[in-house]
Amino acid sequence: MNDYIQLLIRLIRTPSFSKNESDAAGIIRHFLNERNVHFQTHKNNTWAIRPGFDPQKPTILLNSHIDTVKPAPGWTVDPFGALEEGDRITGLGSNDAGAPLVVLLAVFMHFMNGKDLPWNLVYAATAEEENSGPDGFESIKVFLPPIDFAIVGEPTRMDVAIAERGLLVLDCHAHGKSGHAAREEGENALYIALDDISRLRDYAFEKVSDTLGRVKVTATQIEAGTQHNVVPDICHFVLDVRTNEYYTNHELYSIISDIVRSEVKPRSFRLNSSGIGADHPFAIRAKELGIAMYGSPTTSDQAIMPWPSVKMGPGDSARSHTANEYILKSEIEHAFSLYLKILEGFVL
Repeated sequence: MNDYIQLLIRLIRTPSFSKNESDAAGIIRHFLNERNVHFQTHKNNTWAIRPGFDPQKPTILLNSHIDTVKPAPGWTVDPFGALEEGDRITGLGSNDAGAPLVVLLAVFMHFMNGKDLPWNLVYAATAEEENSGPDGFESIKVFLPPIDFAIVGEPTRMDVAIAERGLLVLDCHAHGKSGHAAREEGENALYIALDDISRLRDYAFEKVSDTLGRVKVTATQIEAGTQHNVVPDICHFVLDVRTNEYYTNHELYSIISDIVRSEVKPRSFRLNSSGIGADHPFAIRAKELGIAMYGSPTTSDQAIMPWPSVKMGPGDSARSHTANEYILKSEIEHAFSLYLKILEGFVL
């Protein structure tokens, strides 16, 4: 695995914030070129298809992302230094999602040649995952062959996230009537907003997922008023809605709009909940191998995949976006072995 650990180090040392991933994409492409792997590109996305593609066979996609968030406050070492201390590599993007990215590439390369497989294999290193940008994975879906199943590389401690919450962000505007704060004038839009937030805080969505639980609505931002003595006539607040597989984002938008007095506007309907059932062949295979399965509260490119998928990779989600983010070389080696164990003999 040393080649892939060195690839990870080069990626860490190359800033690749969302929308600015061209240098990181170049590193991936150079790595593939050196090994005579044919690949295709679109913007900062790169993908390769295992030779001998057979349209009569199902196709598995291995996908992870090359972009990172910006460094959080509190780093005590260079975020781009790829500091090696024994088993540990510390650096921005080492855990999310550099390690899953390079291990899935190692898996793809392992299956490149040799015996016939019961499925086709596609590897994709994509951009703009961290900001859900339009020039990331979504922009290459039309270029990929039909996909039957996907493994999305994110830090899950190599447990299998068989379901992932979707995300719906709502901008809400409560409308009142301005007046003087010292007199009984106007209708306070801030109070309307607070009543709406209270209703949502107490509301229990009926359909509860075994893996993801209830739909979770959180008010995360609020702003109103122009000065201390004027009753505000408008209040803007933001809702972060984490969905389960029983509701589409359109359905939840409609339900929430009926609950509140405020005007509700969705930013996007793109990021729906996703995953597989416990009876899917991959879930059955994971159970046979004693791999833990769970529902993930975080959102990834899995949310924009229209086919069955899971999230699985080395590292720990708790380290993501934190200062002094790190990955262990032993986690990378273990992940490679476990990916091979679960895929060898796997039949869709």
